[in-house]
Amino acid sequence: MDQILRFLRLIWAGPNSLLGLVAGLLTLISGGRVQIRRGVLEFHGGFSQWLLDRWQVFGLTLGHTILGTTPTALDLVRDHEHVHVRQYERWGPLFLPAYGWCSLVAWWTGRRAYRDNYFERQAYGDEE
Repeated sequence: MDQILRFLRLIWAGPNSLLGLVAGLLTLISGGRVQIRRGVLEFHGGFSQWLLDRWQVFGLTLGHTILGTTPTALDLVRDHEHVHVRQYERWGPLFLPAYGWCSLVAWWTGRRAYRDNYFERQAYGDEE
């Protein structure tokens, strides 16, 4: 039964994971690397580093893929990003629109669009 549930979570988060795989492929083509940690593909260096450096973040989760700047950065953000993996498993293809909506609402109400986003508060452990 656990394997069936795991498979269903992979499928539900699949569209977002596909975006991560495209970014991961660009990362590998541009000299980056891939590793598997806790059942999730982690890409670092190359395109991932270029993109995330511009956004001034260490990591970004897309479904069951995590993009990171470096292996050390991934070590620092892994627990946080794995909360997002679980969120993708719950929300599936609705996650990105819901995340955007929460950022918009936070910004519109005078709060911080990133740090006060419901999903980020959960990932930082501010809210269960």
